[in-house]
Amino acid sequence: MVFSFPLMCAIQEICARIGRVTGRGIAGNIRRYYSPRLLYPVVALLVLANTLNLGADIGAMGAGLKLLIGGSALLYAIGFAVLCLALQIFIAYQRYSHYLKWLTLVLFSYVITAFFVKIPWRQVGLGTFIPTFSRDGHYWATFIAILGTTISPYLFFWQASQETEEIRENPAEEALKQEPAQAREQFGRIRFDTITGMFLSNAVAFFIILAAGATLHAHGITDIQTADQAAEALRPLAGRFAFTLFAVGIIGTGLLAVPVLAGSAAYAIGEALKWPTGLDRKPLAAKGFYAVLTAATLIGLALNFPASQHFLHVTPIKALFICAIVNGVVAIPIMVVVMLMVGNPKVMGRFTMLPGLLRNLGWTATVVMFLATTGMFATLKNQ
Repeated sequence: MVFSFPLMCAIQEICARIGRVTGRGIAGNIRRYYSPRLLYPVVALLVLANTLNLGADIGAMGAGLKLLIGGSALLYAIGFAVLCLALQIFIAYQRYSHYLKWLTLVLFSYVITAFFVKIPWRQVGLGTFIPTFSRDGHYWATFIAILGTTISPYLFFWQASQETEEIRENPAEEALKQEPAQAREQFGRIRFDTITGMFLSNAVAFFIILAAGATLHAHGITDIQTADQAAEALRPLAGRFAFTLFAVGIIGTGLLAVPVLAGSAAYAIGEALKWPTGLDRKPLAAKGFYAVLTAATLIGLALNFPASQHFLHVTPIKALFICAIVNGVVAIPIMVVVMLMVGNPKVMGRFTMLPGLLRNLGWTATVVMFLATTGMFATLKNQ
């Protein structure tokens, strides 16, 4: 997580800069300045990864609620999908996400748990700051999954598109191409927001890994299949309430993630086809945008039905892991496009000169994702 932190900060900041400078999202800029032969494959890869991720998140929420109160995980998944669609269509995302964010505070229970169990801190320190490599296929699959869940394609599109929405919502603000005098203030805000958000997410992720390693892995549980197995990592802190904490956390993060996943797919397709886009728009003012959002959510939901489960042979928890790997693989071509775009004067105007460290980290993140994916495919025979 220490290694991925500067990489994810860099690529997210670069995507935000593209949105703020141009007043358009990633797909909108590709459509305007590049060939359709580049645009449509990039958008298709994003939509594929997002749809799989939506299915995994909706399924995990259903499994979480079943863990909490019993009953049918599929029925709960249907309910969550309908709820998420209703909230996205009829309530501004900024409004309801403000309240849902409080649910994610449950994830900090992993931080507390780490101090309730015996931690070999010397081993943790070495493992955190001194990288180790293996020829084992499981190692590389986990490596790309960790990167794919932190450096994810949907976050690139979402970050850029949210900057365009802020421009549209605030009459005093313009795309920096038109108002370069606002650049220093906006770039400073973008950097502060990105570093703060990425630090908090990585810190929580670090302690989730630490708590799972000190509880589950220490007792030989290395292949998580069900929600109740995952919840066991919280038992040293919460005892019989571990399942409650885990369920509330996974439901809260799912309710936040589903609109981002569906929304980023809708932004990408809408911008590619020159449709009106934005969660701030009324449904009748952005019919295509909301149609894509609805279709992506429903297709993701369909992946949780028995026929799909039988075909895919995955549990909701396993699906989350597989989707992280897919995100890591799909991110590579999109990151290459983003890095080329940010250096293109036709796209960025006078703002092509990124700070040297930011540009280097952006390309480093791209190369690391490529090498990790290569390592995974090269070692598949060992899995």
